[in-house]
Amino acid sequence: MAGGLVALLDDVAVLARAAAASIDDIGAAAGRASMKAAGVVVDDTAVTPQYVHGLNAERELPIIRKIALGSLRNKLLIILPAVLLLSEFLPFLLTPILMIGGAYLCYEGAEKIWHRLRPHEESHATVEDALPDEKTIVSGAVRTDFILSAEIMVISLNEVVDQGFWSRAVILAVVALGITVLVYGVVGLIVKMDDVGLHLSQRPSKGVARFGRGLVKGMPKLLSALTVVGTAAMLWVGGHILLIGTDELGLTFLYDVVHHLEEAAAEATGALGSVVGWLVNTLGSAILGLAVGALVVLVMTLTLHRRRAESASGSGAH
Repeated sequence: MAGGLVALLDDVAVLARAAAASIDDIGAAAGRASMKAAGVVVDDTAVTPQYVHGLNAERELPIIRKIALGSLRNKLLIILPAVLLLSEFLPFLLTPILMIGGAYLCYEGAEKIWHRLRPHEESHATVEDALPDEKTIVSGAVRTDFILSAEIMVISLNEVVDQGFWSRAVILAVVALGITVLVYGVVGLIVKMDDVGLHLSQRPSKGVARFGRGLVKGMPKLLSALTVVGTAAMLWVGGHILLIGTDELGLTFLYDVVHHLEEAAAEATGALGSVVGWLVNTLGSAILGLAVGALVVLVMTLTLHRRRAESASGSGAH
């Protein structure tokens, strides 16, 4: 009896170690998958605060909470089942779909740069027009988030496609939950930081008050920096997806060029070789992303955007 009990306890210990190892593996895989989606995550974090800009302070967090719940529903109830079925039954479509998402990232990044460089007239709406109702704000933000969430999930799936079906499901669910909490937690901090700064600026302590004023003044700069980082990350991630995708589809020229430059830079810089090599690869991916994105922006400007402008001018004439 004692021997059987010891054997049973040994079996339980083995199973516990195996379960712990599986949890560690899932956590590590979820971390790797999330890192690959960093460009989209940064852009999502930079974009969302714009939806509550100009609203009353007490409405900001409730609206962000609703957007976060809508984002989580997008990921878990629509996108996750779709990408799991795709990976199970049509895995050969993953690379092309991932490349389409990469091209979209490049387009988004290039379009942001284009709007920064191109002089254009800003329309000035009234206060009533500039502040839509809460339902409109949430639905618009959730629609935009759906595109970004789909990119995050497909990019993450590509990192764990060699896992079993249920492992993929758990890993992607962890990624969906973790990224949603991270993005909207940071967004909540960002949009309330100026209120915190304003409160601190009124404290009697000069040091605390100075810090509060610094927060208030620094928030616009932080949002601008997030936008720049998000744009650069989109070009880098999108370009890298295209670089790897073309290589997997047999078009190896671009990948070979960047890979050879990366190796040459790494060999020439000695101890810093790995860092410099990564920077060269990142720069090459970003340049490719900018080129592809600029091409898509040009095509969109000459076709869809021009048609919209002509349609608007035609309807205005009548």
